[in-house]
Amino acid sequence: MSVARITTVTFNSQEAAEVASASYVENSPSDFPEAQQLLGVKAEGNKLVAVTLYADQEAMERASASRKKVLDANKDVLSVDTMVGSVEINHTQ
Repeated sequence: MSVARITTVTFNSQEAAEVASASYVENSPSDFPEAQQLLGVKAEGNKLVAVTLYADQEAMERASASRKKVLDANKDVLSVDTMVGSVEINHTQ
């Protein structure tokens, strides 16, 4: 069963969130090659939400090193909240 990692990142400014969003769009496909699906949401002001789907828990764990590297490299990050769960529906049109 697929698993999802949902990450909400709060930055120290809206501008920092915009820079990080552009970087995520450009780099996430190569940073997370095992991801089945990547979804980035620019939320209110200084927050970004990333939803990443993986084939299984093991694939998600293999991506953890890249995730840590990306997050640690951005000094404008104030906080990171993460949830992991099983994918119950993945509907697209």
